[in-house]
Amino acid sequence: MEENEYFDKVMKHKHALIFAGGIATAIIAKKLLESKTVKESCTKGMAAVLSAKKDAEECFQDMKEEAEEIVIDANADVKKEIYIEDEEDEEDEE
Repeated sequence: MEENEYFDKVMKHKHALIFAGGIATAIIAKKLLESKTVKESCTKGMAAVLSAKKDAEECFQDMKEEAEEIVIDANADVKKEIYIEDEEDEEDEE
């Protein structure tokens, strides 16, 4: 049997082969997903993601607190400048 004849026979039944390949893939995937190793790996991965999320939230909170302090300091400096200008204005008027 030549290669072309064999290929032609396979191509006539390609839909059946694709269906059988899909079933085989589903069975293998199910076995993999149920395995202890995959479950442990997924658990460790999820723990790493949650840890990274917690670290990011803490970092964000620190940045937010520092930004609030900067705003408070900036407002205090502006108020000092206003009071100094007011005092100078009062002295000039006298």
